[in-house]
Amino acid sequence: MKQTQAIKTFLYSQYFADGLRIAFGALVPALIFSYLGDIRTGIAVSLGAVITSIVDTPGPTKDRRNAMLVLVGFIFVISFITKLINPFDVAVIIFLSVLNFSMCMIAVYGTRAASLGTAAILVMILNMDDLKMTADSSLMHAVYATIGGAWYMLLSLTLTQFRPFRLSQQALAECIQDTAAYVRLKANFYDITVDNDKNYQKLIDQQVIVHQHQDVVRELLFKSKAIVKDSTRLGRVLVIIFTDMVDIFERTMATHYDYEAIRHNFGDTDALRAIRITVNRLANEMDNLAYHINANHRPKKLYDFKSDLEHIKGAIDRVENTGKNTVILKKILVNIRDLINKLNNIYQYFDTQTAQFNNQETDLTKFLSHQSFNPKVLKDNLSLKSSTFRHALRMVIVMIAAFFISKLIPFGNHSYWILMTVLVILKPGWSLTKQRNYQRMSGTIIGGLAGIAILLGIEQEIARFIFLMIFMVLAYSFIRINYILGVMFLTPYLLLLYSFLGVSTFEILQERVIDTITGSLLAFTSSYIIFPSWESKNVQTSMRKLLIANYNYLVKALEYIIGIEVSETEYKLVRKDVYVNMANMTSIFQRMITEPKSKQKNAKELNKFLIYNHILSSYSVALVAVVKNAAQQSLTAEHIRLTRKSLKQLSQTILQFKMTEDDEPFIETDIKVVTALPEDTGENEETKLITEQISFVSKITQDLNKICERMDLLKEAA
Repeated sequence: MKQTQAIKTFLYSQYFADGLRIAFGALVPALIFSYLGDIRTGIAVSLGAVITSIVDTPGPTKDRRNAMLVLVGFIFVISFITKLINPFDVAVIIFLSVLNFSMCMIAVYGTRAASLGTAAILVMILNMDDLKMTADSSLMHAVYATIGGAWYMLLSLTLTQFRPFRLSQQALAECIQDTAAYVRLKANFYDITVDNDKNYQKLIDQQVIVHQHQDVVRELLFKSKAIVKDSTRLGRVLVIIFTDMVDIFERTMATHYDYEAIRHNFGDTDALRAIRITVNRLANEMDNLAYHINANHRPKKLYDFKSDLEHIKGAIDRVENTGKNTVILKKILVNIRDLINKLNNIYQYFDTQTAQFNNQETDLTKFLSHQSFNPKVLKDNLSLKSSTFRHALRMVIVMIAAFFISKLIPFGNHSYWILMTVLVILKPGWSLTKQRNYQRMSGTIIGGLAGIAILLGIEQEIARFIFLMIFMVLAYSFIRINYILGVMFLTPYLLLLYSFLGVSTFEILQERVIDTITGSLLAFTSSYIIFPSWESKNVQTSMRKLLIANYNYLVKALEYIIGIEVSETEYKLVRKDVYVNMANMTSIFQRMITEPKSKQKNAKELNKFLIYNHILSSYSVALVAVVKNAAQQSLTAEHIRLTRKSLKQLSQTILQFKMTEDDEPFIETDIKVVTALPEDTGENEETKLITEQISFVSKITQDLNKICERMDLLKEAA
């Protein structure tokens, strides 16, 4: 059943939809021109369509349209110039150098701009052949490729207009699935057989994935006027479900406890097992919700959860009867009940036609990242201090070397595959280049063997064509989410395509493997010796930003305690900043630990730093959740002193870092108490809970300070 649902989930996903759209956009021109007896023109049009699809990644319609429009213009200009100068190697080298440098540099304007640059370089590479063309024939070839790009752009935008909510539904469903995976990892803490440290690392890694997909959904929902200002039910439901899922994710983060102590005290009881089962069911319920949203169906709940909650309560009561203190278990039960209620509310949005949606976020645009296209951004990156600039220089050098190799030692008629391999493998960082290098080579070899097996075992052209279409769709479906699978399907697709064109597939496979290996070796070697970029050089900046984000979040807790009014939007912006910087820091650490040992610095301490920051975020979220709704009589002057002590500890840790020119200055916050709070409120349970939460925060800020002191940051920066 789960496998069937997983397959259906993929078939409903945006990735499969992308694969179908790209395959249809590429296949139609080729079939039409093949029917007219001009397959060569059909291939030129199809290539234009495929290249344009590179910048058609999930995002607001306006951003996709602008990127595709610019790329269609690039396709015409670059194709025409490349075909015209092909006979002149010196001109090709000059144009190749200028194009590679400029298109790599525009990556400073964001990921979509980086995709645009990659696509533009690919246009030149695919037009670098030995065919000599006149100006007229070069012009016509450029026109055909441009028509292909325009055709794909029209197809994509038309489908978006036809189903304006579809991309948002698919992205939201994926975001909910990622949150479910995070919740499932939380459940592992109540399993005595699971290693806590390894589970922490998985939890932090999953947090990065959740944040990335939350950003995609924000872009799709909050930048789309059709959704934000939509008067239909579906538009409002999508926005409110997303904001509720972000709250569920936050509440899950806030439920952090001393899991070692919980296991030691209750590992042999039914309570822990009941909690784990219920939390896993919560994750299953989220997966179920995501599946139905993805399939565009009205969701139905899998579980009632009443019996689960009663079972947990009964298990806790039995533990309490043995004389053990069960306060922590009762807190866990309360948190689980809150998550269940939140999830039940989401289901009610679909069940009740008259449901009211109260969105507290008055200015949704504040939650979006705004990309500046100021020329000053480009100018500021024209320095060897910039990793983008170093990557651009490296790309120029390696591309020229690849061009000479393809000319001096030709392996066949498609030696531009060497340059294409360099383009897709060579990344700004060594670790990403290493990963892509392995994926490309493995995918090519495995896919090549599969392609040969099909060609040897199947002779009927209709059967081969069916396989070609299947591989084509799967290649374009997986290329963005699982590169190795994408290449595994892309290679047999190309082999089958060349078999229809009458080219020897064995020669094509041999040529592709040799060119791939050559390009891979060039890219991998250059990333180590030509202006290398090691993550250890970026780690301190990210650490500092993360600590400042946690500091600013804790300031909001202090403002709540003092009684300063904090808007919901202001609070959630500070919370989002913590998630963003946590994700960035985790990504840098993940890349750093895959680099050579000699280039890694303080790996063990950095791992602890990440875990402590995750715990601090959890404690801070829990603290804010308590003080936001606390009665005024439960707050004391001691709470203010303890919180200020934690803030002072964090500020001392931040000041251990040496600032760079690009770092924003850190300013300690000095909040004046307007209304004096009492020193003591007696035996108030809520007061005790707040004191306990602040004590947790204070303890973890001390641990963070000690970790940073051991790393000797100022000395390392020097």
